[in-house]
This record gives sequence, C-alpha cells and structure tokens, in this order.
Amino acid sequence: MAEHILFLTGKLAEKSLHRVLESMQPTEFTYEVRQLGVSVAALMTTQIIEKRLTETEHAQKVIIPGRCRGDIEVLSKVLKLPVERGPEELKDLPAYFGQVDRKADLNKYDVQIFAEIVDAPTMSVADIIKHAQKYKEDGANVIDLGCLPSTPFPHLTESVQALKSEGFMVSVDSLTPEDLVTGGKAGADFLLSLSEKNLWVLDEVDSIPILIGDPPSDARSLYRAIDTLLKQGRNFIADSILDPIHFGFTESIVRYRNLRKRYPDIEVIMGIGNLTELTHADSAGTNALLLGIISELEIRHVLATEVSEHCRYAVREADLARRIMYASRIDSIPPKGYD
Repeated sequence: MAEHILFLTGKLAEKSLHRVLESMQPTEFTYEVRQLGVSVAALMTTQIIEKRLTETEHAQKVIIPGRCRGDIEVLSKVLKLPVERGPEELKDLPAYFGQVDRKADLNKYDVQIFAEIVDAPTMSVADIIKHAQKYKEDGANVIDLGCLPSTPFPHLTESVQALKSEGFMVSVDSLTPEDLVTGGKAGADFLLSLSEKNLWVLDEVDSIPILIGDPPSDARSLYRAIDTLLKQGRNFIADSILDPIHFGFTESIVRYRNLRKRYPDIEVIMGIGNLTELTHADSAGTNALLLGIISELEIRHVLATEVSEHCRYAVREADLARRIMYASRIDSIPPKGYD
C-alpha cells in the first residue's frame, strides 16, 4: 500500500505545490496538500502548525516547508507522525524524492523585444544589417531604426527594404512625421511614435503605430489618441513612456498601471532605455526588475537600447528576463532559481 503524505504549505505556494506534485506523477506515494492560512510558507513555524493542524486524516507522514522554523521532533511527537522538512525551493521537490531534476522550460515568452539601432542614419545599409543580425541572435524580434534629430537619413527606404528582404520585422523611430511616412511606405511594420497631433500619418501608411501622449507624460492626450484609433478599428501599441529616476520614474510606472487598468485589452510597449541607460547599475538586475513589472502589467512589447558601455548586453539580458518572468508567472512562484 502506497504511503500517504500530507504536505503543508502557505497561500502563495499552494498552487505551485500542486503543480509540482502533479508533474511528478506517477509516484510511490499518495498525497494531500493542506494550506494553513500563512501567506508565505517560509514564515510558518512548528508552533503555528501545532495550533492550526487539527487533524491529519489518513496521513502517514507530514512534510513541512524547508524553511519552516522550530523543532520537528517535538512536532512529530505532538502529531504522532513522522515529520520531515522538504527542500527550501519547490523546484527541488522531485530531486528530494529521488526523481531526475527537471530543468525549467525557458523556451517560451510572451514579450516582443524591439532592439534600437540608435545611430542608423550614420551607418551604411550593410552595417545596419550586421547590427540587426547581432540583435536577432541576442533575442530581438523587431529591429528599430532610430532616426537622429536634424540628421538626414537618405537611405531610410533602402535600409527598411534591405531589412525586410532579410526577413526582419522593422520599426522606424523618429520625431519627424515625414520620416515615419517614408519608413511606412518602405514597408516598416511599426512606427515610433505618433501622438494625437500627427495621426494623419496613418492615412498614408499601413504600419502599426506606437502611440504616445503630447507631451509624452500627458496621459489624457494618450487616451484621446487611443480612443480615436479604437473607433477606427486600427491596430496600435500604446506607450506611457518610462521616465528616468528623479525625473518622474515612479509616476511613470503609475501611468503604465493606470493605462492597463483603463484599457485591459490593448497592446502596450515600454521603452526601458531611460532606466537602463541612465542608471549606472547592474543592467541585468535592472532589466529583470522592469521585465517583472512588464509581466505583471501584461505588457507585450519592450524597446531596448545598447548605447552605454554597461548596457552592451541589454538585449540579451531582456531576452533572458522575459523568459524567466514568463516561466515564473506560469509556475506561480517568484522568479528565483531559474537557470
């Protein structure tokens, strides 16, 4: 007869524990999962278990969270059952029972990365293609051609068409509407960025616009542009604009939250360069934090740049972060311990 094990856990880990145990089947034991009303399993103590575990039904063994504090020998005597501490991380539970350790699946993601070639007007078409290939290898889904203020880009059409012929998705990034029209007519998939004041560009091209407010921090202006295109049935992506630290960063995060709350079903993009480039800190950690926010807000597009020396791997870091955050969300556990 198979041993029946009672697994104790907290509110946040309950679904994840069920998922891990189900993934381990078949096993040589049967089981029950009991949630004892503590939010975080690691904060559970043997004293709490004594008070809240009023019956053990048919259990022959009790397994408590790995970080549960207290004397398990005393608890075992109280429950009149063997008590064991499980592993500290749920992902290690299969190995705890002697099963082959299963690596996390990091092949899936739901965030598209726009990688900006920031000085495209000063580069040859061949160099643009070379940069695009590198970004693609690092995980980029869309190559963003960054136009420079007061800098001619006579080969914009040729650049877009060359990228398209190589199979790239392309966006054109400019403050000048005429550049956006040129890029759109050349076949660009996306245009960054349009506000309510220059939506006329869309009368001339089929590209998907990225919408911003005018000025960029004006949420009401962005909402008006969104409402206009919703009425027209036109596809778009909205951008609330992420501001640098001490220049409105916190408020800009709130804007993204408000945007998602107001429009739960629209496509949204976050340009993360204002934080990664303008904060001299570990860019991998910064990317991880921002991609975590993006995951929570169900933002499906991100614009990354590699200008500063400390951001030279930003696209690659964003690629890994989006995969970890996706797996973490699906597994209903914090983004910890993924390799």
